[in-house]
Amino acid sequence: MRFVDRNEETARLREALDKERSTLTVVYGRRRLGKSTLVKRVLTESDIYFLADRSEAKHQRSVLAQVGAQTFPDFDKVAYPDWEAIFRALNYRAERRFTLCIDEFPYLASQSPELASVLQKLLDEKSLRYNIVLCGSSQSMMYGLFLDATAPLYGRADVIMRLNPIRLPYIQEALQLQAENAVEEYAVWGGVPRYWELREEKNSLAEALWQNVLSANGTLYEEPAKLFLDDIKDLVKVSTIMSYIGGGANRLSEIAGRCGEPSTNLSRPLKKLIDLGFLLREVPFGNDESNTKKSLYKIADPFMAFYYQFVVPNRSFIELGRLKPVEEALSKHFSEYVSRQWESLCRNAVTGNELDGVLYGQARRWWGSVLNECGKPEQMEIDVVAESLDRKTLLVGECKWTTGENGKPLEAELLRKASLLPFAKGHSVKAKLFLRQNPLDGFEDTLLPADVLRLSR
Repeated sequence: MRFVDRNEETARLREALDKERSTLTVVYGRRRLGKSTLVKRVLTESDIYFLADRSEAKHQRSVLAQVGAQTFPDFDKVAYPDWEAIFRALNYRAERRFTLCIDEFPYLASQSPELASVLQKLLDEKSLRYNIVLCGSSQSMMYGLFLDATAPLYGRADVIMRLNPIRLPYIQEALQLQAENAVEEYAVWGGVPRYWELREEKNSLAEALWQNVLSANGTLYEEPAKLFLDDIKDLVKVSTIMSYIGGGANRLSEIAGRCGEPSTNLSRPLKKLIDLGFLLREVPFGNDESNTKKSLYKIADPFMAFYYQFVVPNRSFIELGRLKPVEEALSKHFSEYVSRQWESLCRNAVTGNELDGVLYGQARRWWGSVLNECGKPEQMEIDVVAESLDRKTLLVGECKWTTGENGKPLEAELLRKASLLPFAKGHSVKAKLFLRQNPLDGFEDTLLPADVLRLSR
């Protein structure tokens, strides 16, 4: 698969490694996002790339020495008693600047608690003649090593990059897809390059799902547990929480009720999952996130959302190779599932973008109770709500992942809802439809998948 996006990250890496002095660069993020691939793209033949593992420190130093011998002959002929010795030996052998990359650095740090202090000492001496790049998939540990004010390496890194999933448009480029197909594929794989590679090896989305996800022998069949291992100790609790949320329990009270424990017991694991990027806490447009109890919890990552909706409830069938129930679940609910991901993609496309000459802030969903035209309470939901940065215009949007829609009645209902919103007064209201295909009645204020991809770049 072609390497796509990551232009900014590549440029920052190259800039750091090209400085006249030695630098420390930190790259971290969840597994499968392409950290190693990114770093290898900027390394040269004279640089040293070392992939750490979970073995003891003495063995790790021996392996690093063997790797170093590819650049410095006979470097592995010496037994290095500690980490400071091997780092200083590399410095002694360096005749010109090179880069030492240690991938999965948390494995080393967990085996050798003194390692952070050793690196701090070497960096503070300002005598190193090589750059250091440290990569890690354990987000909690990397944060603790470099962003915690009490940590030895706090403030020592020249560049710290947290890799995030790649945005929607690039799956179209990587897999050569039509816009509509790109949305459906992204709804399953999200922005994770490794999943895209697995998809590319198959002839269709369906084949890739049945081979990699919906099979007991599939490469991604146990993927969530593997991802959680890097950062979470209580796998049972987080897996339970994710399963309930993926199954439709989105309010804190619902999640707590299904878990059979007080809501207060869930605050830490929920925050942990949010910090790691697996969950998000959604509040209605106009509500203060820090001062409202009106919130819903959603699975943030598309692949995880797919997994907990379609794999977890059907594991018994999958293990037995009885695929008919799984096929039925996909047939009934896949389009509905994609529609929820489509809503999220549409909100992201509006956020911070200019539509019809108006620049908008963050787009969110809104839900709540209003008094309708008859003065009676009405529960209402609007898929996309965004205010212009000058606070003069309010955009409201309806998202549909169906076919055969007529735009004019959808717009009329959307404007009716907007007129009842408590925060709409004093705004010029603009209605937009986000549709899978052109409406049958030729309605023009419509954004299609190709438009959302364009705005998402």
